[in-house]
Amino acid sequence: MDLNTIWFILIAVLFIGFFVLEGFDYGVGILLPFLGKNDIERRAIINTIGPHWDGNEVWMITAGGAMFAAFPNWYATLFSGFYLALVIMLLALILRGVAFEYRSKRESPVWRNRWDWMIFIGSFVPALLWGVAISNIIRGVPIDDKMNYTGTFFTLLNPYSLLGGITALAIFTLHGAIFLSLKLADELLERARKTARQLWLPTVILLFAYIIFGYFDTDMFTKLGVNPGVIPILGGISILTVGWLLKIKREGWAFLMTALTIAFSTITIFMGLYPRVMVSSTNPDWSLTIYNASSSPYTLKTMTIIAIIFVPIVLAYQAWSYWVFRKRISTKSRMEY
Repeated sequence: MDLNTIWFILIAVLFIGFFVLEGFDYGVGILLPFLGKNDIERRAIINTIGPHWDGNEVWMITAGGAMFAAFPNWYATLFSGFYLALVIMLLALILRGVAFEYRSKRESPVWRNRWDWMIFIGSFVPALLWGVAISNIIRGVPIDDKMNYTGTFFTLLNPYSLLGGITALAIFTLHGAIFLSLKLADELLERARKTARQLWLPTVILLFAYIIFGYFDTDMFTKLGVNPGVIPILGGISILTVGWLLKIKREGWAFLMTALTIAFSTITIFMGLYPRVMVSSTNPDWSLTIYNASSSPYTLKTMTIIAIIFVPIVLAYQAWSYWVFRKRISTKSRMEY
C-alpha cells in the first residue's frame, strides 16, 4: 500500500470521525427549538453538547488540512468549485458558535429564543449541505482537463444531491435524538425517546431511496456491483436494528448503530470513489485521483510521521473529555449556557 492510498484512507477516517461526532451535535441543534419548551429545558439540551461541540468541529478542520497537505489539487478544485456552498456553511457555523456563547448574555426570553433559532439554522444548514456536497463528489461535477470546476452553484443543486442533503439531515437528526436520550433525564428523556422513534422510519426510507437512486445516477453500480460487499450491507443492517433497539429502550446500542450507519456509509462512499477523489462528469479521464491530485512523496512521508505521533494523543484527549462529561443532565442541573 503506497502513501497516496494511506492518506486517502486517513482522510476517510477523519470524515468518519467528523460525521459521527459532529453529526449528533447537528441533530441536537436541529431539535433544540422543538424539544425544549422553555428556557430551562433548552439550556439543559444545549448543555449535553456544551463540552463537546467545538472539539467535534476540529475533525472537519483536520480533514480539510489533511486534504490541503496531501492532495492540494483536490482541495483547490473542491473549494473553488463549491465555494459559495462552503461559504454559506461557514457562515452558518459561525452563527452557531456565536449563538452558543451569546444566548445567556441576557435574561430576556425573546433574546434567548432568537439565539436558539440561530443554533437551529447553524445546525440545519451544514447538515444539509454536507449531504449535498458529498453526493456531488460521488455523482460527478464538471471538471476540465486542467482540474478546474466549470459548473455553477446551481449545478450542485441536482435531484440526487438534494436527496443526499435531506438524507444526511435525517440521519444526523436521528443520531442527535438518540444522543439526547442518553444524556437527558426526566420528562426531556421521554420526549427525546419519542422523537427518536418517530424519526427512525422516515430516515430508513430516505436512506434506502438514496442508495437506490445512487445506483442509477452514479457509477456506484459499476464500482461496487449488485453485491456491494460486507461494509455497505452492515450499514443497512445497522440502521434497521435502530428501530427495535429504540423500542426496547436500549439507547446506548441504538446510538452505536446510528454511529456505525454513518461510518459504514462514509466508507462505502470512499470505496466507490477510490482511487478517485473527485469525479469529472465532463470526461471520466479528467477525474482527480489520489495520484494526479497528490503532494510529493516527501510531503506525504513527513505527514505520516507527524500523524503517527499526534493523532493518538488527540484521540486519547477527546475520549477522556467524553468520559468526564458522561453523566445525564436534567433541568435541575447547574446550567452553563
